[in-house]
Amino acid sequence: MRFIPILAILAMLPSAGVLAADCNQPAAPGIDWQRCYMDGRDLSRHDLSGGRLRETSFQRAKLAGAVLVKVDGYRARFISADMTGARLDEGVFSDADFTKADLDGAFLVGADIRRARFYHASLRGADLTGARMQGADLLNADLSGARWTDGKRIC
Repeated sequence: MRFIPILAILAMLPSAGVLAADCNQPAAPGIDWQRCYMDGRDLSRHDLSGGRLRETSFQRAKLAGAVLVKVDGYRARFISADMTGARLDEGVFSDADFTKADLDGAFLVGADIRRARFYHASLRGADLTGARMQGADLLNADLSGARWTDGKRIC
């Protein structure tokens, strides 16, 4: 029986520089919750600014008043989430899913929401100033009183 040298075994393991997200970490600025499931959690008024939330699921989560400034939320799922008054300024939410989310009074100033889905979402009074929206799907979204991307027009 031949023994494989320890170095050969270590070479087959994932690189120590690539760390997996710790989905059990408490909410905090700069959090790494990539590909985590935060469905139904109450994260109201929590500060997640600068966090890594790529492909994370927040279905039916409570994010009212949460701070998601400069977050990487690429392909995150906010389906039926309560995001009233949340700050998503300068965040990357391209390809994210906001289906039936409540974004009333939310701030998406300078956010990247290209190709994001807002089916039946409520964006009443939201601020979309400077948001990049190419390919965003706003099918049946409520934009009443929302400030448009030019920062001037009110829907």
